[in-house]
Amino acid sequence: MYTVKFNFEQKGLEPVTVENIAPGQSILEVALDNHIELHHNCGMVCACSTCHVYIDSGESCLPELSDKEEDFIDRARNPRLNSRLGCQCILEGNGGMVEVTLPDQSLIHGD
Repeated sequence: MYTVKFNFEQKGLEPVTVENIAPGQSILEVALDNHIELHHNCGMVCACSTCHVYIDSGESCLPELSDKEEDFIDRARNPRLNSRLGCQCILEGNGGMVEVTLPDQSLIHGD
């Protein structure tokens, strides 16, 4: 099982930790299932950059960055070396802890 800690760049939001997450879910799905706002205009098919997140720790629990994902990250607002798309960060393996920071969602237009 996994634990995912969500940190927020948006002012006024406190970190949220979600525990007992089964493998196979994406960071985006975990966020949405727990009422955490993370935009996802393309419907989770790696065709936009609105679910852009920063992976602070736990990269070993996630698949490697694909060329397609990297292309869309280049279009994201303020990309960094630890940028990923939440829809492509599928929790895989036996479990662990992943810590992510969500960019300020109030600056993003869409669902």
